[in-house]
This record gives sequence, C-alpha cells and structure tokens, in this order.
Amino acid sequence: MQKRPELLVPASSLEVLKVAVSYGADAVYIGGEAFGLRANAKNFSLKEMEEGIDFAHEHAVKVYVTANILAHNQDLDGVREYFEELKKVNPDALIISDPGIFTIAKEILPDMELHISTQANNTNYATYQFWYQQGAKRVVCARELSLEEIKQIREHIEEEMEIEAFIHGAMCISYSGRCLLSSFLTGRDANQGACTHPCRWKYALVEESRPGQYMPVFENERGTYIFNSKDLCMIEHIPELLKAGIDSFKIEGRMKTALYVATVARTYRLAIDDCLKGEEYYKSRLPFYREEIAKCTYRLFTTGFFFGKPNEETQIYDNNTYIKEYTYLGMIGERDSRGFYKIEQKNKFCVGEEIEAMKKDGRNLLVTVKGIFDEEGISMDSAPHPKQILYLDLGEDLEEFDILRRKE
Repeated sequence: MQKRPELLVPASSLEVLKVAVSYGADAVYIGGEAFGLRANAKNFSLKEMEEGIDFAHEHAVKVYVTANILAHNQDLDGVREYFEELKKVNPDALIISDPGIFTIAKEILPDMELHISTQANNTNYATYQFWYQQGAKRVVCARELSLEEIKQIREHIEEEMEIEAFIHGAMCISYSGRCLLSSFLTGRDANQGACTHPCRWKYALVEESRPGQYMPVFENERGTYIFNSKDLCMIEHIPELLKAGIDSFKIEGRMKTALYVATVARTYRLAIDDCLKGEEYYKSRLPFYREEIAKCTYRLFTTGFFFGKPNEETQIYDNNTYIKEYTYLGMIGERDSRGFYKIEQKNKFCVGEEIEAMKKDGRNLLVTVKGIFDEEGISMDSAPHPKQILYLDLGEDLEEFDILRRKE
C-alpha cells in the first residue's frame, strides 16, 4: 500500500490556520513575530500561536514554527529567548536553516523535532545524512532538485528520515531562495525575512553617460520582467511525487489569504486521497483539479525543476500581475437565533447577488444573498466596508469555515 504523504499548508494568521486545518492539512507551518522569513506576514503572537496549536491538535493536525532566518551575531540572544518562550506553546517541530540556530534549538529544546529549511541549500544525499547525524528529523528539498534526484536521495538516507518538498506556490529567482537583490536595492534583507520581491519588478537599462534615458530590457521581444517566474503547480503529477519517496507535500504561501489556502489545501487533499484510491481514478478527475486550483490567484503554472532544468517557458516576460478568477468575500462564522451567519466582510457584495459557498468536502454551492445586516440589526443593500462584521441571510444550511467567493 502506498504511504500517505503529509499535506503541509502555510498559515499567515490564526484565522488562516483554522482554515488550513479545516480544509485538509495534515500539518500547518507558521511564523512567530521574529526569526521567520516572512517579516511582512501577519505572523503569530505567542498567545495566538498557543491557541492555533491547541486548535490544530484537537483536530489531529501538527504545527511547525519557522525560525529560518540566516542569523547575525545580534540575533542570537533573541533566538535563545524566543526558544525559551516556545517551550510554553508546544509546537510539533521547528523549521531552521542556520547551523547556529539549530545548535541553540538542540540546547534549549532538546526534545523538539527539528526540520531543515530549503534555505539551507539541501541538494544532495550527503547533506541529508549530515543533518540526520546532527539530529534533524526532516530536510526540505532545495527547489532546484528534480524528481530523479529526490529518488536518489531517498535511496541513500535512513528510512526514518523524512523528505519534504514544495509542490505548489510562488517560485524564487534565487538559489534556494537566498537572494541579495532586495538587500542591495532597498536595504531590506530577504534572508532576514524582509524581502521586497524585486524579482517581480519591471526593469530597464540606464547607460552611464545618459542618465534619465531608460532603455527597455528585451528578451526575444516579449518584455522586461526578466526575473518573474511562473508559479509551481504539481496537481497533475501526484503519482510521480508519491513514487519519488517524498514524505511531506508542502504548499508555499505564508502571506496568502484564507481563500487561497482553502482552495489549494482542499484541491491537493482531494487529489492525494483520490490517487491513493487508484491512479486511474485520480487521472479521471484531473479536469476537476485543474479547474479548482485555478480558482485562487496565480501567475500561470510550471512544474519547476521536477522534470529537469526549466527553460524560458517557465518565466513571464510581459507582466507581473496575478490571474484572479474569484474574489474572497468572507468566511462563515457562527449562526445566530435568526438563522443568519456572521462574517467579517473582505470585499464588496450586494443583496440579490448569487455567490459561491466553498465547502470543505469539495462541493461548491451557489447561494443567493437574501439579506445583509450590520451588528445593530440594520438592513443593508450592500457590504461596502472591508472588515465590517455582518450577518447574512443566505437561505441555505452552511457550516463554520465555509468560504464565500464570487466568480469575476
């Protein structure tokens, strides 16, 4: 029987963690307020982390905390204090890239499971063996590895050591995500969690003796976004991922919305489970997976390095915008005595609109907005104010964490 891989899903906030758990994650990875590589994400306070971990554990889901910056001297005392605080909240593992931080984690949290981040450039089985000998339970593949290379790693490492690999989400132009562009251009260090994503900017050339004259950068006359990669998507290749011996299928996106996380988690959950039932059954459902995975924002799709070195087809040269087919309206909360559902509104919608309720089991229900009411019970024609608490009459039986979205 094929081993069931872990589906590992990102969460930018407590709300998104609960969505990830509800929509099929086996594990969730999150960042605290320091020492993770997403300084601009909302991230978790210690109190939120504790609540999120308790919620996940109640649903038999694990939580991993990122501490994967490349540390400088001034960081180390803070790392020690942070790890002392993490003792109180009981995460299931830490994700680390810096050997110094790894050493501190072993000292302060000797029983904690430690995973080695993709930032550590894990490109060969000797590196995996090294980290295993240091006490790591799992190593995250470098993005530059092919499936064939991952198979070779699996053959050369201990059976109990785990391999984690990114299978979906944004790709970085730099080797294993270790980029200097942001630091050089803006003073914000990507390796300290403050990346400004200059790989998505539009570039031009300026000749030294002609200041102010911007000459476009052309590549086969298709445009100037020379660093801008398509997004990784392996939804059509679950059997190949399973055969490569990958233990954890990782989704990128610790700055993504609840709609994105719900859409991607649910689609991969269904695809993995269907494939384990039978490869032919999985293949028969490929059109459904393709349709569903495209319902969250993306920059076209590529299979990255999994089937060999990428070529010019993996880059987007003419723009840096997302494709967006659906708008996130809100998430179903508690139901009041009137039968109305509480939501925090995310984007504008109106009474009379037909919208979609995305359910955890894979169904998408069309519902009509029959009424919108504010917290005082006053009827409204539309919901124009972001983050306003509203109560909706939708005329259907829905569940907590159902996602409301509108096709554009």
